[in-house]
Amino acid sequence: MTDLQPLYTAEEMKAAEAGHDVEAMMERAGGAVAAAVSRDYPGTRVVAVCGKGANGGDGRIAAQKLGAEVVELGAELPPGDVVIDAVFGTGFHGEPRTEAARSIEAIRSAGVPVVAVDVPSGVNASTGEISGLCVEAATTVTFHGEKVGLAVAPGSLHAGRIEIADIGLEQAETRHARVTSGIVRRLPKRERDGNKYRSGSVLVVGGAPGMTGAVCLASEAAFRADAGYVTVCAPREALPIVETRLLEAVKRPLEEAFEAAERSRALALGPGLGRGDEARQLVRRLLEETHLPAVVDADALFGFERVERDAPTVLTPHSGELARLLEVETAWVDAHRLEAVHRALDRFGCVVLLKGSETIVAEPGARTLISAGTPRLATAGTGDVLTGIIGAFLSKGLDGQLAAALAARVHTDAALAAPHGRGLVASDVIAQLPAVLDAAI
Repeated sequence: MTDLQPLYTAEEMKAAEAGHDVEAMMERAGGAVAAAVSRDYPGTRVVAVCGKGANGGDGRIAAQKLGAEVVELGAELPPGDVVIDAVFGTGFHGEPRTEAARSIEAIRSAGVPVVAVDVPSGVNASTGEISGLCVEAATTVTFHGEKVGLAVAPGSLHAGRIEIADIGLEQAETRHARVTSGIVRRLPKRERDGNKYRSGSVLVVGGAPGMTGAVCLASEAAFRADAGYVTVCAPREALPIVETRLLEAVKRPLEEAFEAAERSRALALGPGLGRGDEARQLVRRLLEETHLPAVVDADALFGFERVERDAPTVLTPHSGELARLLEVETAWVDAHRLEAVHRALDRFGCVVLLKGSETIVAEPGARTLISAGTPRLATAGTGDVLTGIIGAFLSKGLDGQLAAALAARVHTDAALAAPHGRGLVASDVIAQLPAVLDAAI
């Protein structure tokens, strides 16, 4: 398994299929769907709802192999134990028309498992966007390679378990890729003659009174992500609390941030920093007046404006923070995640990592990387943990997009490695980081 797996848009799939025998591809596709249904739902009554295009043809072949009943668009859905959704394929975009919408609504209302053919009908295969009704699949059998719309919300939230079926095509270069756990092998090993600074020295700036936990979590995460030296700069009045909480990190007041930066290899700006004018000015000065790679998160994103710099800069907003930066509604970002990220690239000209049910990591002019998430991370403080991990990886000399994508994957894997799913807290994720990183050794 490679550490980056291709994700295909509709256009890229069309190019991959060009020149191949269409009937042979459809036969393989329909056979793969039939095999999945037979395996998962043996001896059940299957109904296949089939559209008029190639996707409908795949569904008809599957139905024929299963002895299933075929239902045309808009027709009444007969009783069944399983439904094959072959209404729309990768070419669909926009909102379903009347007959198709009626069929999708019938599938949704059937109350039985749905196996989607290539993509759940209603999902834009190239973006994951949903403009109207959408099928809720238990399984999606997709052909040749995973589609972008199956990896990006909201489409990813309707795909269920994804099964990739070989239909005889060759892999091609794609503009999007899924990050796998194998990417951890790209983390540089420590040098035999290295020291704590060359192992990665991170300056974490934040920790206003009442929010010291954020800077502590980020600092601990940086250490557990294999940084050798971490300095925390926080408001002077908050330092006694930080001093009590953090054992290994050096603590200094905010006014010494530039001096601390001289011995650092990366900046982690924002955890619990506060949103006042002084905080914003400090963030901007650190970005303008140092040449250190930087991750900008949380309060440091508030009122953030583009900064031209040579060193890698990574912004790590969640959808609400990105909505504020783009001056749009949060719901719009949630519905158009890829477009929102690329608008941010145009505006800020640096690496943008958008958190959510999956993490999108994009850089101007580069392939967009997508890393799966987990609901376990939906708890306070995990964003600060991610900031610390990115800071550690930047301090080891990784470029901005790789550091962010690697951190996102490690962050998820650490959450999944925790012995409990319910009641997970951010510190539990930190505790699992060394074991996840050791997988690369």
